[in-house]
Amino acid sequence: MEGTLKSDNETASYSWAKVGHVDSLNLEAARIPSSKTHSLKPNWITTLSLAFQSIGIIYGDLGISLLYVYDSTFSNGIQDTNDLLGCLSLIIYTIALIPFVKYILIVLWANDNGDGGTFALYSLFCRYAKVSLIPNHQPEDRQLTHYKLHIPSNQIKRAQMIKHKLENSKFAQLLLFLVTIMSTSMVIGDGILTPSISVLSAVSGIKKKSPSLDQGAVVGISIAILIVLFAVQRFGTDKVGFTFAPMVVVWFLFIGGIGLYNLFKYDIGVLRAFNPKYIVDYMKRNGKNGWISLGGIFHCITGSEAMFADLGHFNVRAVQISFSFVTFPALVCAYSGQAAYLRKFPEQIGNTFYNSIPHPIFWPTFVAAVAASIIASQAMISGAFSIIQQSQSLGCFPSVRVIHTSAKYEGQVYIPEINYFLMIACVIVCAAFRTTDNTIHAYGISVCMVMLVTTSMVTLIMLVIWKTSILWIALFFVVFSAIEIVYLSSLLTKFVQGGFLPLALSLCLMSIMGIWRYTHVKRYLFELNNKVSGEYLRELVSKKVISRIPGVALVFSELVEGVPPLFAHVVSNIPYIHSIVVFVSLKSIPIGKVELHERFLFRQVQPKEYRIFRCVVRCGYNDVIGEPKEFEEHLIEHLKEFIRHQNFTHVVVVEGVDIEQTDYHSFKDGRGSFKQITPLPSSHQESNTAVNVSRASSDSIQSFGVLSRISNPHVQDVEEEIAFVQRAMERSVVYMLGEAEVVAEPNSSVLKKIAVNHIYNFLRRNFRQGENLMAIPRSKLLRVGMTYEI
Repeated sequence: MEGTLKSDNETASYSWAKVGHVDSLNLEAARIPSSKTHSLKPNWITTLSLAFQSIGIIYGDLGISLLYVYDSTFSNGIQDTNDLLGCLSLIIYTIALIPFVKYILIVLWANDNGDGGTFALYSLFCRYAKVSLIPNHQPEDRQLTHYKLHIPSNQIKRAQMIKHKLENSKFAQLLLFLVTIMSTSMVIGDGILTPSISVLSAVSGIKKKSPSLDQGAVVGISIAILIVLFAVQRFGTDKVGFTFAPMVVVWFLFIGGIGLYNLFKYDIGVLRAFNPKYIVDYMKRNGKNGWISLGGIFHCITGSEAMFADLGHFNVRAVQISFSFVTFPALVCAYSGQAAYLRKFPEQIGNTFYNSIPHPIFWPTFVAAVAASIIASQAMISGAFSIIQQSQSLGCFPSVRVIHTSAKYEGQVYIPEINYFLMIACVIVCAAFRTTDNTIHAYGISVCMVMLVTTSMVTLIMLVIWKTSILWIALFFVVFSAIEIVYLSSLLTKFVQGGFLPLALSLCLMSIMGIWRYTHVKRYLFELNNKVSGEYLRELVSKKVISRIPGVALVFSELVEGVPPLFAHVVSNIPYIHSIVVFVSLKSIPIGKVELHERFLFRQVQPKEYRIFRCVVRCGYNDVIGEPKEFEEHLIEHLKEFIRHQNFTHVVVVEGVDIEQTDYHSFKDGRGSFKQITPLPSSHQESNTAVNVSRASSDSIQSFGVLSRISNPHVQDVEEEIAFVQRAMERSVVYMLGEAEVVAEPNSSVLKKIAVNHIYNFLRRNFRQGENLMAIPRSKLLRVGMTYEI
């Protein structure tokens, strides 16, 4: 069945605050018990265990970078051995300032309920200020356990002024969104470049022991390793921390030990590089060439963003401990040892690390290097999966199949389509660039730009949310943005030599995400403007020609209020509806996880005997809906709880709501006495009875500042109603999904027609549809075709 709807171009009301009656979903979203997921403070044993696991997941890229930092910095050879002191000084202070001071001491605390990364920063800010492109400050959004911010009571004028300006500037909101998707697109690009450069640089060490092997053989071996790496992704990364951590710890022991050996054997005097004056001397001596060489030095901190992006697997203290006591000292020893070796043998700059390895431990170190390069690749591939999942959940990416590979680690996912795309792209990059030097040119630009975006967004959070002193904010922004801009300017000199690749890839991904998000927003607003009125719904259902058949119909829509136009289209063409109808809205919330007892919100559409309900299913970007059978069971169980509790103890009115517009007979005030309330007229559209199934006692209701009523319990009627729901579920459950084709209005611009009519619809046709994402059996699926003109 198909139909066409046109937008009425009326401005939609995004909040229920202006609605004349009290919405039960509004009331349902009142305060609920706080979750223990992130509030429990882990003991030291747990923290140390997480710290050990984090070594195997986070630091592979940081640890493998020393294979090529000196080589890329002195690509034309070492002209003056004193330059090594300046280079080492730059490396030491870069690692100390960016990964340690910026990320470990500051940025990690800007997490979103334990989750890190650019999307976490964006969702954190969207929760505090109304800057999301899709309305996300409705009551069912903000009143979540994980969706609360405990803001200091003293309101700072500066923070409120900035917040007000951002909320009233469409340009600022669009810019914030574009910067977010640009950063995430570049991280996905790193998922292609990191495996290529890491594996290629590690395998190239074999040429020292087997000179007969040419570069073609090295590239072939690297491609074979990459194919195997991506082929095993489908097995998931469960227990990945304990599996990989010993290997990475061995790698850090090797590089730290080799560094100390070379330091004491060749030139302990390189420790003078801790004096920053050698940086000044280096830049004076080399001028423009010194500035260009910063692009090579920058690679000593590639992988730093992973400490923040992968934070959701661990906690802040665990990451701080593992970096401070393992990674940081090992890196300083390794780079110092290489500098000492090169002071003695400057002509061996071509393959510094492998040349500096003592002969007896070459092969164990080589094996550890290859293992570490694979682990570094694994971290970026897993990060790309997580970002795609978050993008999809927030309506920024076409639908793909997301497989959760671990019940223990909630952030571990596998996406088959993205995995094979990354594999093909990595093989192409490895075969096209062939050498580490060429690949490095394409690598640093995107990493540095992501760091600059993180600096800017954390500064915004400091201004508006943390309300930090303006002096500390200025110091943070000026120091770190200046460092990153200087490095970025040097890296851009390699643009035509391969640096264009990550930018071109990011631009392509940004275009896909931007067009998908734009059309997604327009489609949402279209449905919001064209929702079915209560009067029209009652008129449809009350018609004698419409029959009720046994079963449950789950009508899916993105609307969180009102009845979607899809339902009116169905009943006007098919003269029957199921005995129980539930309008289901899968509401993506910009947080990591919504607890199961907070996930389902119900409201009954009047008249009660029609057995029509509305349900909002709130999902965080790390949540998985589950198999259809499991989803049905959870939904029906919560529906039965809703029916049971709405006849006994209810949450009724939040403080401040006009009592005269409610339909309740009485309420209990703070002193425990009951007062009468004038009932609503019979024309009131929908039942204002709501239930918070996690709280039944009136005492706890009073403690949260709400009013309640006690109705006459009709136990037998309630149990019969619940039994009716159970029988209907056992009889049949039908999923009704809209197959909406979105097209631009005839008077739209050419650019809009290309984006909506061609690009968006091409992506929609060639990616997974809703029934595939939930694995809905075809026997339970009813697809309804409609056309939306936006």
